[in-house]
Amino acid sequence: MLSAASRPYIDASVPVLREHGLTITKVFYQDLFENYPHLRNTFNAGNQASGAQQQSLASAVFAYAANIDNAAALAPVISRIVHKHVSLGITAAYYPIVGHHLLGAIKKVLGDAATPELIEAWAEAYGLLAKALIEEESKLYAEAGIIPGALFNMRVTEISKESELVKAFTMVPLDGVALPAFKPGQYVSVAVQLPSGMRQLRQYSLSDAPDRQHLRVSVKREVAGDETPAGEVSNWLHDNVEVGSLLQVSKPFGDFLPETEGDEPIVLLSAGIGITPMISTLNRIAEKSPKRRVIFAHAARRQDHHPHRADLEKAKQRMPNLESVTFYEEDADAHPEVLPGRMQLKQLPQWEVDKANIYMCGPLPFMQQQWADLLAHGVPQERLHREVFGPDMLDHLI
Repeated sequence: MLSAASRPYIDASVPVLREHGLTITKVFYQDLFENYPHLRNTFNAGNQASGAQQQSLASAVFAYAANIDNAAALAPVISRIVHKHVSLGITAAYYPIVGHHLLGAIKKVLGDAATPELIEAWAEAYGLLAKALIEEESKLYAEAGIIPGALFNMRVTEISKESELVKAFTMVPLDGVALPAFKPGQYVSVAVQLPSGMRQLRQYSLSDAPDRQHLRVSVKREVAGDETPAGEVSNWLHDNVEVGSLLQVSKPFGDFLPETEGDEPIVLLSAGIGITPMISTLNRIAEKSPKRRVIFAHAARRQDHHPHRADLEKAKQRMPNLESVTFYEEDADAHPEVLPGRMQLKQLPQWEVDKANIYMCGPLPFMQQQWADLLAHGVPQERLHREVFGPDMLDHLI
């Protein structure tokens, strides 16, 4: 628990971090990589280039300061961070380095306003957060039965072009090693050695039901935008991986876990590449409880941007109580079974709001709109679940 002496300084930091947090984190990463250049391999270079990594850390620091007495609000965020850290092989040794450079960045940016008392308070607060993360990460490593950073060699046995920008890679372990169990909604880290010499890991949701024989990930090629660079890892995977290629993959992690083993109705909402954990969920339910009522709604730009249509069609053949709704923003008129525009709650099948869990995955604006509409429709908040990464994970806290 934060000491009484430090609490006023942390409370006073909230408006300061709102104003200067992004600048602080930019200075932090600049100094960190100058002194520890090998850590560039650990952090997502694409997010560094786009500014998402800096924004993510700024949001995390601000959210922590604003909610330091609200353990219930912070717990799910800590859990999400812990799973990602373990998928990356983060260890306790990272935390003193990060803490030193974070406090140094606060001093640099705030100047004289960063009094010794303020820095001491933040050192205490950071120490508490680091301790909580280290303890939870140690537990997760032990549960997974791995040492930090452990990766497994997998051979690609099938590649399917799921849409204009999405390829699905099916992999099996070498030498007949048993695959780890996973639950729909989880992801793996995939390691890639880029031509620049940089080693990068990216997390991709598993996109098929668990069967102990194969893993499948679906990777969207991230093309360059007006303000964002092309995704180095996704483009490398699309351009270089062939059937027979070897990939290094982590064990599955993630705490977004749609409930697949029960029999009450379930609602799965997705947009874009957010369909991947939903397809894993749907395929598992089709195997486990094919008569269960499932509402599956997906929004895409147009048909050639809609991955895993074949999986959905197979599920329809096996699941008499599956109700599927698709929305296309473009060219919907060419597909009579598709609704035009963005997903609208009023156009979905109705269900008893207190008897179904709703899971959603997709771009932040999509999830924010669905979340707000569902609450307005009377859905209890405890029935709502979403999969998010990066700064989007904290939008409800900041």
